[in-house]
Amino acid sequence: MRRNPDFLLRDVAGALVLVPVGKASVDFPGMITLNATGAYFWELLENEQTVASLVEKTLSRYEVDETKARQDVEAFVAKLMPTGAILEN
Repeated sequence: MRRNPDFLLRDVAGALVLVPVGKASVDFPGMITLNATGAYFWELLENEQTVASLVEKTLSRYEVDETKARQDVEAFVAKLMPTGAILEN
């Protein structure tokens, strides 16, 4: 999976938000707020990733166990996949 280039990460008044542009703004007329971890996942999705690779990178960056890392990654993907912000291969 990878991020949709029609969603841009922006800092809006101190909040990190994904803003759809172009066709994505018609399909998803809103914004998605991310926390710092979500923004980190978004950065990683510039390149092709799997849930397993995101979990591995989360474990190397944050002091969490594998179960928590997997839950966080899966929650992030579940939130963004239906919006079109994340694309599958």
